[in-house]
Amino acid sequence: MTRTLETTQTQAIKTGILKHLLYSEVFAHPLNQEELIRFSCTKESISFEELHAILAELKSDGLVELHDNHACLFSVDDKIERRNAAAKRADGLFDRAIRVSRFIQKFPFVEGVGISGSLSKGILHDDGDFDFFIIVKPHRVWIARTLLILYKKIFLLNSRKYFCVNYFIDSDHLEIEEKNRFTAVEVATLIPACGDIFDAFYEANNWVDDFFPGKGRTAFETHQIKKPLWSRILQSIFSGAFGNWTDQRAMKITLNRWKKKFGDFDNEKFELTMKSRRYVSKHHPNDFQNKVLSKYEELRSRYTEQHAQGLKKQGIEL
Repeated sequence: MTRTLETTQTQAIKTGILKHLLYSEVFAHPLNQEELIRFSCTKESISFEELHAILAELKSDGLVELHDNHACLFSVDDKIERRNAAAKRADGLFDRAIRVSRFIQKFPFVEGVGISGSLSKGILHDDGDFDFFIIVKPHRVWIARTLLILYKKIFLLNSRKYFCVNYFIDSDHLEIEEKNRFTAVEVATLIPACGDIFDAFYEANNWVDDFFPGKGRTAFETHQIKKPLWSRILQSIFSGAFGNWTDQRAMKITLNRWKKKFGDFDNEKFELTMKSRRYVSKHHPNDFQNKVLSKYEELRSRYTEQHAQGLKKQGIEL
């Protein structure tokens, strides 16, 4: 028996769907039915029948375009074809990403590794990377980062294609400090590849429910990887006061190099893109987060202006 959704529920679901479709338009990425249901801003999942009815109502007022079980807000062009090609590529490389994740967790002090970026959304374009989100023991972020970067430079000839390690936090500071649609999507779609720290991570980031109620994590079977002998030896060497000194030194050297390299960044941009504390290391010099959020606001303004009448008729505010 199909339930009847209340008007307020329907409006909330429509609003959630349109907001996430707007966000996906930043990447020219049409959403499939499963994604629309997941990000529909309702704690209880809606059925495919309910989704179809809601999409039909939105389409009747020209608010969405529907093609091949995908939805988008602007001209579809070749978006679905590009998405399908990227999804096929991601599917073919996903096992490799899992293997790399497990290799990363073998490094000293690494407690958990998550797959982030486009691969966590089930796509990987030709120019895409394997992006990893790494959780480290307290006061050892910069030692762990330095060892992983040295491995990349020496053994991978500094290639980041399948080894992009640009975001580290420690297990005493699991809550993501920037709280916005971009970070909410990244947390909600993060694939917890290995490590038993992720239950605590998601609990610390339950603010994501403000954006996606009850859907703030990706279900995935994680594995705890045993540290090899070389890793345990390094952990022993860098324990205690010597480890604290080394971590502080590694942070200072790296931070000074970044300040010289990115000297044209103002303080606000540097803080957002190259955040450097004992408990966190971000290396996002392309300022991707700000670019995405700015584009999202630009598209939202454009869409609400173009579809003011239809949105008003549906009782939707974006």
